[in-house]
Amino acid sequence: MKSITIHNLDTELARHIEAEARAKGLSLNKTIKNLLSKSLGLHKKQVKNDFSEFFGTMSAKEARIIDKALEDSERIDDEDWQ
Repeated sequence: MKSITIHNLDTELARHIEAEARAKGLSLNKTIKNLLSKSLGLHKKQVKNDFSEFFGTMSAKEARIIDKALEDSERIDDEDWQ
């Protein structure tokens, strides 16, 4: 495998690459290789074993916020069923 060093990378471009890596949960190296492959038409479509791309994901903090908001709707008031 060949290694390549990129000198004087534009700050804005570097920020975008770093943001892409964080969003996809990948290393900078893997992100850059994916971006290069895709831009050259060499990117192989990956088969996923889940549906997360259709439904999205949430952080643990977001899940707690949603669970807290739904607490009231899960409470059963016995008076409503008599």
